Amino acid sequence: MSSAIEIKKIFIQKSERVKSIDLHPTEPWVLLGLYSGNVSIWNSHSQVTEKTFETGKSPVRTAKFIAHKEWIVVGSDDGFLRVYNYNNMESVVELKAHTDFIRSMVVHPSLPYILSASDDKLIKLWDWENGWECTKTFQGHEHYVMQVAFSARDANVFASASLDCTIKMWNLGSSSSHLSIVGHSKGLNCVEFFETDEKLHFVTGSDDYTVKVWDYDTEVCIQTLEGHTNNITSILHVNLDFNLIITGSEDKTIHAWNATTYKLDQVFTSELGRVWTIGFIKDSSQVILGCDEGILVGHVIRACS
Repeated sequence: MSSAIEIKKIFIQKSERVKSIDLHPTEPWVLLGLYSGNVSIWNSHSQVTEKTFETGKSPVRTAKFIAHKEWIVVGSDDGFLRVYNYNNMESVVELKAHTDFIRSMVVHPSLPYILSASDDKLIKLWDWENGWECTKTFQGHEHYVMQVAFSARDANVFASASLDCTIKMWNLGSSSSHLSIVGHSKGLNCVEFFETDEKLHFVTGSDDYTVKVWDYDTEVCIQTLEGHTNNITSILHVNLDFNLIITGSEDKTIHAWNATTYKLDQVFTSELGRVWTIGFIKDSSQVILGCDEGILVGHVIRACS
């Protein structure tokens, strides 16, 4: 008898193209960033859209909860960061953060910081307890910066993925990277950290249609995951009673890989077009896909054969 992972579709909600998904840490809320320029809060229990914020006409590629402040922060193609109180939907702050599209944001797990990454090739650090001042600008990429992610081991360290084909590692205390790796033959769209057996890894996804798993300490690629037939758009590591790497692509599929053996467990095809972003609800083992035509929710189960 062998066990693998299956993802079974349980729900579809059609909408404008979904470019970003974030989960509230205590409420059953899923924050959706939409290409239309809106953001929505969808309730995963009731399967109802509770609120919609009209942030402007520029596409939203990234939106995050700052739950202890009861805020959402939104990054748009017009280069603005916009912050709203998610209870009354009132604007908290609006600032011109970048001169080009904002591709990615990440909220620091303990400090009042947000990192933003942009097509202007810059990464910026924002301190909301210091009047939303930009306290540091990180320079070095030669093309669009598509995603940033904090290390799972040390939140003073973060990674960036760029269309210049490099992954760079940075420390919050320095505006220059301390590591740069040419990771793929084409541009990178996504990066994710995970730890297994006390070893830190990072995973990268590229326009070369591959996903690579790296040992952080040795800086060596330990596995290349092949099977997608178009650009990799998103990566999510899931570690519950199963240890998975889930990858999304413009080929309209997600692939579920065993994060220990790197075996491909399942290919799940989206009915709603290209997959742009992935979220995972731990208490219900549900994966949420943000796609061209809305969201698709699936249940991740262990299947035996």
